[in-house]
Amino acid sequence: MPSSQAAYLNNPPPAYPAISRRLGEQGRVLVRVLIGVDGVPQKSEVQSSSGHDRLDRVALQTVMGWRFVPGRRGDVPEAMWVNVPIQFQLE
Repeated sequence: MPSSQAAYLNNPPPAYPAISRRLGEQGRVLVRVLIGVDGVPQKSEVQSSSGHDRLDRVALQTVMGWRFVPGRRGDVPEAMWVNVPIQFQLE
């Protein structure tokens, strides 16, 4: 395993689905993401669901569009899995 965690860049938050807002859907999605050596997500999967498929899908799509600073082993970038929490909360 790489010795450090992949770091987040300045990535935009997910768009809250309009229908989820109307229905009052909220929750936390934990997305497991494989970050490549170039910082681009290679795969993603729901590690822990929000309880709402629509929110889970938006979280997966959003994270796959993000960019990360890859993990490193010493000075060498290395692909690694990271967990990314995405919170959907109505205000």
